[in-house]
Amino acid sequence: MTTWIINHEPILRLGAFAVMFGLLAAGELLVPRRSLTASKAVRWYSNLGLVSINSLALRWGFPILAVGFASLAQERQWGLFNTIPAPTAVRVVVSVLVLDCAIYLQHVMFHTVPLLWRLHRMHHTDLDCDVTTGLRFHPLEIALSMGIKIGVVAVLGSPAVAVVLFEIMLNLTAMFNHSNIALPLPVDRIVRWALVTPDMHRVHHSVIPKETYSNFGFSVPWWDRLFGTYRAQPQEGHDGMTIGLREFRDPKYLHLFWLFIQPFLQAKNTINT
Repeated sequence: MTTWIINHEPILRLGAFAVMFGLLAAGELLVPRRSLTASKAVRWYSNLGLVSINSLALRWGFPILAVGFASLAQERQWGLFNTIPAPTAVRVVVSVLVLDCAIYLQHVMFHTVPLLWRLHRMHHTDLDCDVTTGLRFHPLEIALSMGIKIGVVAVLGSPAVAVVLFEIMLNLTAMFNHSNIALPLPVDRIVRWALVTPDMHRVHHSVIPKETYSNFGFSVPWWDRLFGTYRAQPQEGHDGMTIGLREFRDPKYLHLFWLFIQPFLQAKNTINT
C-alpha cells in the first residue's frame, strides 16, 4: 500500500486538491460565513495563478522535493528512523506530527523575523478569506518552506509515505481553514479540538496585530494551545472584523503583479507583532 501511495503521489495530490477545492468552493456559495469585500474575480485569478507558478517553480527549482528526498534518505540510511528500529505506523505518525509542528514554528518565524515577514505578508494582504487564500503564498516563501521540510526529513529519516500524507493533509487543511464556510457554532467548538477550523484561523488574518500573532496552526490546533498562541475569537466578532493589513488596503495590491513585488514594497510597521 505504501509503495502504491508513493508511486501515485502526483495524481493523489492533484485528485485530493481538486475534490476538496470543489467541495469548499460550493460550500462558500451555499453557506458563506462572511460577505466578501473585494472582487472575487481579481482575487481568484491572482491566488490561483500563484498555485500554478509555485508548482512550476518547485519542480524546476529543486532537483529533489521532500518526498523524493525521503526515498533517497531511506536508501542511504540518513536520519533517525533509518538508523533505529520502529514500527512503520509509529514512524509515519511521528513524522507527520513533527513535520506539522515544524510548519507551525516556521509560520511563527515568518511573522517574527523582519526579512521573512516581508515574504509572508503577501499572504496577509488578501482582503477576504476564502478557499483560495490558503493557496496564496509567495514563490520564495514556498521555496524556503520546502527547504525546511527537507531539513526535517533529513534529520528524522521520515518514510516517504509519511511525507506524501503530510503534504496532502497540509494542502487540504490550508484550504479548509481559510474557507469562507459557516460551520454551526456547536460543530466548530467540537471540531477545533482536533482540527483548525475556518473561524479559528480567520482570527489570524485580522488587521489587529495581537490577533494576527495568534492561531498559527494549519492542520491541528494543538501547537497553538501548547505554545500559548491560541485565541478563540476576534474581538470585533467574525462579522465585524477586518481582514488584511492596514498598510495595504488598496485593491490594486490584489493583482498578481503586485503579489510578486509585495516583499519589495515599503510599509510602516513591517513586522507584525
